[in-house]
Amino acid sequence: MANAVETEHVDGDAGTAAAVPSARLAAQIAHRIEETVIAGGWPVGTSLGSEVELRERFGVSRSVLREAVRLVEHHQVARMRRGPNGGLFVSAPDAGPATRATVIYLEYVGTSVADLLEARLLLEPIAAGLAGEQITEEGIALLRGTLDNEAACQGDRGVSAQDPLHPLLGELSGNPVLRLFIDVLTRLTARYAHTSRQVSKAEVAESKRVSHEAHMSIVDAVIASDAAIAQMALIAHLEAIAAWIEAHRVRHRTRIPGPVVEPEIVEGPQAKLAEVLASRIHDDIVARGWQVGMVLGSESDLLARYGISRSVLREAVRLLEYHSVARMRRGPGGGLVIATPEPQASIDTMALFLEYQGVTTDNLRVVRNAIELGVVVRATARHAQGDTGIAERLRATTQLTADGPEDYVHKADSFHTELADSAGNPVLSLFLAIITELFRRHTAEYSRPAPGETAAAEVRHAHERILDAVLAGDSGLARHRMRRHLDALAPWWA
Repeated sequence: MANAVETEHVDGDAGTAAAVPSARLAAQIAHRIEETVIAGGWPVGTSLGSEVELRERFGVSRSVLREAVRLVEHHQVARMRRGPNGGLFVSAPDAGPATRATVIYLEYVGTSVADLLEARLLLEPIAAGLAGEQITEEGIALLRGTLDNEAACQGDRGVSAQDPLHPLLGELSGNPVLRLFIDVLTRLTARYAHTSRQVSKAEVAESKRVSHEAHMSIVDAVIASDAAIAQMALIAHLEAIAAWIEAHRVRHRTRIPGPVVEPEIVEGPQAKLAEVLASRIHDDIVARGWQVGMVLGSESDLLARYGISRSVLREAVRLLEYHSVARMRRGPGGGLVIATPEPQASIDTMALFLEYQGVTTDNLRVVRNAIELGVVVRATARHAQGDTGIAERLRATTQLTADGPEDYVHKADSFHTELADSAGNPVLSLFLAIITELFRRHTAEYSRPAPGETAAAEVRHAHERILDAVLAGDSGLARHRMRRHLDALAPWWA
């Protein structure tokens, strides 16, 4: 594996040579390979070229190309096949990499159970309503089979926060964004429930009975295509989960304990040893309280500690570096240093998987509207509770100057981004960033012209009116104005 500070000469898109750090160059090449797959309609099984052909196409060394291929394989976009007729072949990804990347980031920022349940209350009722609108005989069989398995299942936990019903409703909604987001949310909620204090057998039996009855009510309403009843039942059930966790959680814990990346996700038959090792190193970092700047050990220390080869360790380190979990520092006093995770790896990985799922702008719009309407209510409440910084931060985004309408489209997003950050829920902030990234990709794909100055002025005015309602503490008016604003943007995103 190339040294993190090693550079390589490469011809850029404009035909000029530049010295680029090999790790960053590998990530750039991986991104270009992934863009090629997306532009080609994600043709699973198609060869993208042999290693020699790919090196010539991108003008890079074997070591850089192999680092790029490792990232592409990590995202499950393509796999390198060795031997005669080998090459890099497009593959069909699952949700594993996207879920892992998101869980890593949200765990680091200290996501609370209240944050998770708030996001679930915004998204899962929509999934239940959509599932009821398009339920099929096959879907009915899946729902009833899930209930039968639940009734027969015996366990030692109380409320089953990550039972199969919630992700199944996301799947049956037909919206891949809802499906993926709900999967992440239920996994993280389960980590709270499964690490709560011990409860009596009587409490376990009662909570299982109440949960199963709630699930039956939800399923009955979905099968009957009664969206309103399904949504009401689901909201009541999620509120019960929140109450159970709040009553039983261990008070002194501020972060989600336990392995962030569950073994069944990474240690399946197709998992590479480096990915398993990266997961275990990450779990060790979590167990140490995520002390940024702490050295976990030198390369030789880590080789001895984990009992693996140098090549496997270096590949695992590259994955950790990609997710900003840790970085290898060379020289005296060097070693694997705990880093500060950044959201971009989560955003890129989630967006990539949703591209494969064939996400539509309508899928994105449905989820974005739900998040934005929830965010504006929470931001209004936080301002009313004394967070005076919200006014200054949001006002600054409504007064941005831009070099033409196209530049303003990008800068206008900062109002929505800042509003989400002001709401104080890292889950909603991250999910909105993922949706915004996908909207940008879709508009770029269809080469939509930028709105004129008149449209840009209307957006500025809408932002100012939303902000006025937020600062007045009028959540109903703020929500109304946000909804009107999102409706006005719908033709642009269509």
